[in-house]
Amino acid sequence: MLIRRAEIAPAEIVDVRINDARIVEIAPQLEARADDREIDAGGHALLPGLHDHHIHLRALAASLASVRCGSPQVVSADQLVAALAAADARLGAGDWLRGVQYHESIAGEIDRDWLDAVLPDRPLRIQHRSGRLWILNSAALDRLAPGADAPLESRDGRWTGRLYDADDWLRECLRSTPPSLHAASHWLASRGVTGVTDTTHHNGPIELHTFAQARRNGQLLQTVRVMGDARLDLCGDLPGVQRGEHKFHLHEHELPDIEGLVAAIRDSHSVGRAVAFHCVTRTDLVFALAALREAGPLKGDRIEHAAIAPPELVEQIAALKLIVVTQPNFIAERGDDYLRDVDAADQPWLYRLRGFTDAGVPLAGSTDAPFGGADPWSSMQAAVTRCTPSGATLGGGEALQPTAALNLFLSPLEAPALSPRRIEIDATADLCLLDRGHDAALLALDAARVQLTLVAGRVIHDAEREPAP
Repeated sequence: MLIRRAEIAPAEIVDVRINDARIVEIAPQLEARADDREIDAGGHALLPGLHDHHIHLRALAASLASVRCGSPQVVSADQLVAALAAADARLGAGDWLRGVQYHESIAGEIDRDWLDAVLPDRPLRIQHRSGRLWILNSAALDRLAPGADAPLESRDGRWTGRLYDADDWLRECLRSTPPSLHAASHWLASRGVTGVTDTTHHNGPIELHTFAQARRNGQLLQTVRVMGDARLDLCGDLPGVQRGEHKFHLHEHELPDIEGLVAAIRDSHSVGRAVAFHCVTRTDLVFALAALREAGPLKGDRIEHAAIAPPELVEQIAALKLIVVTQPNFIAERGDDYLRDVDAADQPWLYRLRGFTDAGVPLAGSTDAPFGGADPWSSMQAAVTRCTPSGATLGGGEALQPTAALNLFLSPLEAPALSPRRIEIDATADLCLLDRGHDAALLALDAARVQLTLVAGRVIHDAEREPAP
């Protein structure tokens, strides 16, 4: 393949030849070969393919077939009722209705009775935007037929329909099969994403091989790094699939035994496997840092989210040489909720960016899709503006320059701490071609459109032949 007139850096326009999955030549003008497929980039920006360093692929796939029950599409109880009614009208008799992204700001602490008043006859389950809570109506509970030991919340001897941290139980009751990754993968390809890290904490060997099978059959187009639990400690990489970090999913109201946690960290470290901690509260982060200090850090250890990181904890993260993987999009998507619900003392430390980079903490970007919006370009723009949905600025001093925001999504999957990947000889041809030049793209990152996406030199998205979904 020969890509002509590609801008690989501001004002640097060259031809780029790809062969055997790699970039083999870069020059102002290259002679075409008989077997070259020629693509005219028109002077537009050619970038390394984007990497989303924290995502949940199967949940994203399922969400694409679900009803959005939260902002920005739904911001009131009346709108939620209307969205559920519209979805109900599209479904066949007896089909489940699945909602996602609910938050209490929409209609409060809803339960089975609230849902029954809206949709009494169809089995309905709605997921909280945190991913930890499902709310089910009575028709759904009847379909599941839970036993007395079911992990459902009860009140006065009656199920409320609220189910916390029990996805495995729910999947077993539903006897559900993993959703196809085809639509989600193609959607990501249309945004220039060539690699993702699936950070689902209960991934094990079965999930690792399921992703590899999806890669083999063409259902999954991106390279994927798979975090998971201790069962992956002795697993190796597979074609197109990397064994990732040991993920610990902390919740401040139910923290694990510290001695057992330290032992688990050391077990993974002993086989050269780094660890990652889900930390969305100050308490989560304090606990994770204490455990890592006791266990001893390993190169590649990560903090996911670091949602509230005051200066003294940023100093500790820097001292332990940890990586932080953040989600700038949450400011754009949930910022008004944070301004209303988060303690004023913590608001300056929400989803920090400059605070980490100024302290020398390696920072990588992600979306946490489907618990956040999946478009990396919107996440980049949020890193630049720090604007909430209402237009308020939250933590303006944490904003990044556009190039730094873009770089959050350009580091290698296996080493988010490294410098951004570049278009250079012998680099793997994971690339995305934009519809404009670098300077224009940096002016409004969320306005950029991807014309072409390649993984190892193979086209996985072509806007001329396959418009973005």
